[in-house]
Amino acid sequence: MAEQTAMAGPGVQGDDGGFSLLAPEGTSYRVDITDGVFAPDNPLLAGYCEGRRVVAFLGPTVDRLYGEQLRRYLADRLAPGSWSVVAIGGGEAQKTMASVERICAEAKAAGLDRRGVMIAVGGGVTCDMVGFAAAVYCRGVRYIKVNTTLVGQVDVGVGVKTGVNALGTKNMLGSYHPAHASINDPAFLRSLPARQIRCGLGEIAKMAIIKDAQLFRALEECPEVFQQPCPDPSWLAAADGGGRGVEDYVLRTSMELMMAELCPNLREHDLARLVDFGHTFGPVIETASDYRIAHGESVAVDMAISSELARVLGLISAEDCERTVRLISRLGLPVHDPLTCTPELMERALRASWERRGRRLHLVVPDGIGSAVFIDDLEDIPAAALEEALDALAVRPGPLAVAH
Repeated sequence: MAEQTAMAGPGVQGDDGGFSLLAPEGTSYRVDITDGVFAPDNPLLAGYCEGRRVVAFLGPTVDRLYGEQLRRYLADRLAPGSWSVVAIGGGEAQKTMASVERICAEAKAAGLDRRGVMIAVGGGVTCDMVGFAAAVYCRGVRYIKVNTTLVGQVDVGVGVKTGVNALGTKNMLGSYHPAHASINDPAFLRSLPARQIRCGLGEIAKMAIIKDAQLFRALEECPEVFQQPCPDPSWLAAADGGGRGVEDYVLRTSMELMMAELCPNLREHDLARLVDFGHTFGPVIETASDYRIAHGESVAVDMAISSELARVLGLISAEDCERTVRLISRLGLPVHDPLTCTPELMERALRASWERRGRRLHLVVPDGIGSAVFIDDLEDIPAAALEEALDALAVRPGPLAVAH
């Protein structure tokens, strides 16, 4: 297990092995970055299991790619008979209470007790489901996330939320249940399809647009990062303090930004959250498409709508809006979907967010590169302004969200 330095007070602290978070309300956890998490000589994952009964869950694709490595690792590192591996369904259609019940049933059949550990090996869907199951099984057991997708490593893997889709709404049911450990292995990214990489870049772009102009610049200069070799920008060696390279800089910076933004409001007592950029129109777009549009793609479309809306309302310059929407497109992500980006549906999305966020809209819109503000009142967004923003995106060239 990586050595952890004691933290003087609430905040996020980074080291070569990852990041540690201590929230003001007392919750603490760590996100590790390691090479070869299932390598026989890597003690990290086994150290977190601490001799407890373990049930690991993974989706079918992850099972095909890494299942044997995981089983060999557990066999080498844990006591005989103390662990089992279960393959579960993947994809948003499987992200239901029925799947959570099945996970709990498999844990019970394996003899998992209240001191046991669930391990989720996979992307955001797997970690959300297993995390929720761990939160309710025996009223709460430990779980470990081994994040295999880019979205998982920069978004789901660094937060504390778990959940499933229900009642026609994405993530309607869930919990705040911090993982005992969250482990990122960048080697997993090399096996990801291009679409999954692009979806992860959508979440990274989110943090760049609202928080970090330098990360935004890195994405502008290397829009195919994680997809093909990219020469390091000349300014990067000085910026990252160690010359780790553009992939490591982008990954670590986005993780740290997300954790720092989550830390003071970990359990969302304040519903005005900058990290909800891309998550006002996006969930409705994703659900209305019957998940034809992936999560990262819906975030991208939402960010484009929010940026154009900010331009129409005079909150961001036309130049910065153009840079923002152009970056989203250059990352290979959609900025518009003709089947879901209708004025009627987007107005419905605004009202749904207003109701969900305590009758305050808290719509995050950029007001510059690396900066954002909130629009709190529905009345501040005239129907004509929303329609103008949608019309501006409808005529842009670039990828549309289509079925794959």
